[in-house]
Amino acid sequence: MAKRTEESYSVRRAKHGGIYTLVFAVFSLVWIAPILIVVLNSFKRKAYIFRNPFSISSRSLADGWEQFLQGVRKVMCGWLNYNNAVRKTDFFHAFQYSLFITVASVILIILCTSMCAWYITRVHNKVTGTIYVLCLFSMIVPFQMVMFTLSKFANLLNLGNPLGIVIVYLGFGAGLSVFLFIGFIKGISIEIEEAAMIDGCTPLRTFFGVVFPILKPTAITVAILQAMWIWNDYLLPSLVLNINKYKTIPIAIQYLKQSHGQIDWGAMMAVLVLAILPIVIFYLFCQKYIIEGVLAGAVKG
Repeated sequence: MAKRTEESYSVRRAKHGGIYTLVFAVFSLVWIAPILIVVLNSFKRKAYIFRNPFSISSRSLADGWEQFLQGVRKVMCGWLNYNNAVRKTDFFHAFQYSLFITVASVILIILCTSMCAWYITRVHNKVTGTIYVLCLFSMIVPFQMVMFTLSKFANLLNLGNPLGIVIVYLGFGAGLSVFLFIGFIKGISIEIEEAAMIDGCTPLRTFFGVVFPILKPTAITVAILQAMWIWNDYLLPSLVLNINKYKTIPIAIQYLKQSHGQIDWGAMMAVLVLAILPIVIFYLFCQKYIIEGVLAGAVKG
């Protein structure tokens, strides 16, 4: 009887799982559709984009392939739209600044917040309690409340450069990162660290040799979340950076908007594809670690 009940439950669970999969697959199209539309229109000329942006015209695709072949012959980036996008936005310089700022900020955030979280978890006093509360408070304060003060202090401290904005990103990214790391560290047995210290390890060596390798799932989760935010961020670089010298990709895209509101939509679609492609690849490569890291911190915390 119990065996039949278990088999019946398995059948119902498999049936419901198939229904859920179908429903969520349909919902996923809502989020995928805008990306597909951008990719599709990046191969069209401006006239075809405005005529019917949602259609797959044979003529427009032929023009797209023709532009692609011309781009290959000229050793350019691809289609004519992509060529114009790269040339008008100075894409490769913007890509270098975005890549440096994103990588440097993510590394600094992971390094500093993991050590901070470890210290808060293992040392219990008023100072660590205050730091923890401030980290949580920074997660709920709207960015608009500190925009003016931030831009003012950034100018006073000469932070309007790629190195300076990395420090700013550390401050804004610390709250969520510390919260995730603390949830995971609470589940690490303190006996492991005590054994390392008995063997003669200093606190720094204990952290980097014993604790930090265990934090890998959460560290990758933090890296993905912070990288997606920093790579796509427009507001903070526009407030802090000297945009006459340093342009990240979101800022460079705005330069496609010409006088009187005229926009080269073909080049705009193409540069948007180039902008989202690196972060999408990075996310697809590391997405399995997001749920692992969040669940590990939630269960162990």
